Amino acid sequence: MIIRAWRGRASKSNPDAYPKHFRTNVVPELQEVPGFVGAYLIRRAADEKIEFLVLTMWRTMDAIRAFAGNDVGKAVIEPGAAAALVDYDRRVEHYEVIEDV
Repeated sequence: MIIRAWRGRASKSNPDAYPKHFRTNVVPELQEVPGFVGAYLIRRAADEKIEFLVLTMWRTMDAIRAFAGNDVGKAVIEPGAAAALVDYDRRVEHYEVIEDV
């Protein structure tokens, strides 16, 4: 399994816009991609912002390519996500799961 990790940051005055976008737009889209396994949306207070960490789980890099395109390291940012955040990472990281306990 491969984990795709991405971060975005929102204003503390608007902490719920990105989670709402994630639930209503991102998750349904991901669930349609063969090879998508699941996702976590995690948040923490970071200085004057709220940082979100999105961890998506995939069966293979080919499944990620079907979602992200050939440049799998490029973040996929929908307009609704960009509008809900004050800034976000343009690149993602991939991790191979070697233990699942």
